[in-house]
Amino acid sequence: MTFDLNRREMLGTMLLTSGLGPARAASGEMEAAILAFTGGVVPQPGKVTLDIAPLVENGNSVAVSVGVDHPMRHDAHVTTIALFTEKNPQPNVATFHLSPRSGRAFVATRMRLATSQHVAAVARLSDGSLWSDIREVIVTIAACTEE
Repeated sequence: MTFDLNRREMLGTMLLTSGLGPARAASGEMEAAILAFTGGVVPQPGKVTLDIAPLVENGNSVAVSVGVDHPMRHDAHVTTIALFTEKNPQPNVATFHLSPRSGRAFVATRMRLATSQHVAAVARLSDGSLWSDIREVIVTIAACTEE
């Protein structure tokens, strides 16, 4: 019996059989990180639009943007937008602080994704309400492995 494995497949097989592999935050850790950010309040779905490709070829640099359907006036605005991941080593990816001077409630960045997982965005408004959106992302080449 012969096996034709390339280096990546061989390394993946060795990591799986050894019990070693990338460090990841469990789904419960992402939920705990979100609740820590929100002060224990579960955010409502809506108002937030998380834009990330559903299928990513390479997890090393994944474009992501978040928009919030809310005015940016002095008396009513988005104060914070936070990104969370389910299986990265750190569930808290980024936190963006906004003010009415931001002009609009929109942020864009790139992030690494360890593997296929859920990504969540949570927005805090000036009235204290919390809104969220979540997307599932399939990653074909993983990133964020612990060395």
